[in-house]
Amino acid sequence: MVSGYRISWDYKEMDFDVIHHYISNTYWAKNIPQTTLKRALDNSLCFGVFSQEGKQIGFARMITDQATFAYLADVFIDEEHRGKGLSKWLMQEIHDYPSLQGLRRILLATRDAHGLYGQFGYTPLNYPETFMQKWNPDVYNEFD
Repeated sequence: MVSGYRISWDYKEMDFDVIHHYISNTYWAKNIPQTTLKRALDNSLCFGVFSQEGKQIGFARMITDQATFAYLADVFIDEEHRGKGLSKWLMQEIHDYPSLQGLRRILLATRDAHGLYGQFGYTPLNYPETFMQKWNPDVYNEFD
């Protein structure tokens, strides 16, 4: 827990405009259309970080069957609120969430947050040769 903040997994509390504004400007989802992100959030377990005033300042989601597998995505803390332990608290809340217990595998992709995720047991793939992907990094630019 971080004083002056709270974490919620109540989807009705998520501020879509804040989430879209942040995520649509990231390296991993630049220009993602609102309709695409809305559909993604509707089909994910969402976690929001809120200031004492009720403003959404952080977010993460798990794409999961809630039984065997999950993919952690779209994690952010607004820059002016960083350095307070909020990302660690958010990660702990996600990993303690009841329906995410006993999963066989959780994956994520990151370019710059290996230190954070390593604290929660994430490691490079043991056998990357067993994983494949179909990747279209410019898909959101097709909507321009």
